[in-house]
Amino acid sequence: MTLTVGLTGGIASGKSTISSYYQSLNISIIDADVESRLAVEIGEPAYEKIVAHFGKEILHLDGTINRQKLGEIIFSNEQERTVLNSIVHPDVRRRMDEKQRLAVDAGDKIVILDIPLLFENKLNQTVDRTILVYVDQDIQIARLMKRNDLSYEQAVNRINAQMPLQEKKSLADEVINNNGSLEDSLQQAKGILEKWKVFPI
Repeated sequence: MTLTVGLTGGIASGKSTISSYYQSLNISIIDADVESRLAVEIGEPAYEKIVAHFGKEILHLDGTINRQKLGEIIFSNEQERTVLNSIVHPDVRRRMDEKQRLAVDAGDKIVILDIPLLFENKLNQTVDRTILVYVDQDIQIARLMKRNDLSYEQAVNRINAQMPLQEKKSLADEVINNNGSLEDSLQQAKGILEKWKVFPI
């Protein structure tokens, strides 16, 4: 029986670091961000719909989607964000379901779905357990400004576009507090798997 786990966090909360750690333990990770990038590559159905709605101004010269430009539109306009999500999410879901089936068929003990909008899109109802990577908001803002070279206002806009981490905390089965050292966070990540008796793999 494969345990399906939803791993989530907020933007710049350190979720990718935890996801990479789990991957290093030979756990199957199905990453929604990776699948959403593949879903909007040139020629894919979602790509055509995005260009039809948002126009060619959001494209690079080579025809690929300029994520920065698209980001500026959707992070400041909830209606446009809803449109984008309605185009991309069903396709991403289909891709993830396919990979999850392969992991289950292979007899994996655990499969982790790395989904930033796990709770926002009610996808927590499709998994057995959930893990939240949590940071305090001041740390989250500082990390995002540094990582994406954003102003304070831009960083806050992006964070506010997601459900507050404090709210997600009450919904998650397990919480990794990522305010401290990397070593401490990884220790917590491993401890959860041991508690669930799916480690060692």
